[in-house]
Amino acid sequence: MSGPRIGVVGATGAVGTITLELLAERGYDVRAFASARSAGSRLPFGDDEIVVEEATPEALSAGDVDLFLFSVGTGASRELVPIASAAGAICIDKSSAYRLVDGYPLVVPEVNAHRALEALERDRIVANPNCCTIPLTCVLKPLHDVVPLKRVHVATYQSVSGAGAQRMEQLRAEPSADHNLVMDWSWEGDESDEESKLRAETRKILELPDLAISATCVRVPVLVGHSEAIWVEFEEPLSPGDATAILTDAPSVRVLRIPEVPTPKDAAGGDEVLVGRIRKDEGSVNGLALFLSCDNLRKGAALNAIQIADVLLAGVAAA
Repeated sequence: MSGPRIGVVGATGAVGTITLELLAERGYDVRAFASARSAGSRLPFGDDEIVVEEATPEALSAGDVDLFLFSVGTGASRELVPIASAAGAICIDKSSAYRLVDGYPLVVPEVNAHRALEALERDRIVANPNCCTIPLTCVLKPLHDVVPLKRVHVATYQSVSGAGAQRMEQLRAEPSADHNLVMDWSWEGDESDEESKLRAETRKILELPDLAISATCVRVPVLVGHSEAIWVEFEEPLSPGDATAILTDAPSVRVLRIPEVPTPKDAAGGDEVLVGRIRKDEGSVNGLALFLSCDNLRKGAALNAIQIADVLLAGVAAA
């Protein structure tokens, strides 16, 4: 293989394994890193296998990797990302460590790819957004470009894969009679941190710091695929037909028309944001309601980060 060398940190996790799959499809030269207990194990990589290395500060600071994709917890990212960056590597972090910190780009390439390039002028660190923020902004941005947003309400239905591979195994072993809806995030007053992050990240990505947005986030007994019910009010009227036409032309979005509706089952394994049930919101002025589903491990995490990597590597090549 030739070209830039990519390191995947957290390669054995739910997002990390998808990241390896997508990188193998693209022909990248890849190294896999994880915790000490996984070091030495082998993971599928295309038609071959890849040996997992321990993600030590020494390994990440060696200077022999051009770009790292981090799929680890916030604490580990805060420790390891600066080390890899100081050694000269570009770092794309999927945790919440840098998302809302001033000066660090928070990027959805279909929405604000140009912001990623700002990192090349600083410390080469880019944040990958929350797995619900990514599909939400993919849908809101093209609509806002035509008719400005006034306020947004969103209810999420998030699969257990968003909580990691261990939660997926727990659901597989759980009797269906025990399935339930839960809100298993930390709480900040009346909101979960997931709800406040969804609002703050959407504002940052869309560059609408005063956008009125309210969220209710729920974990559902689904393995893969997040869904969102969205109510959008615009500054001026926008018909369902015009919104459908706008989203039909939007990148990474596929519009489904009745009787088809977006479901996590249909979104799982795909790279598009499925959008449907686009209709007038009878409860607001100039409002529309719609529903989306997206594979949270792919476009909601791994694929979005790889798309950011493509933007950054192209920027380096052009410099």
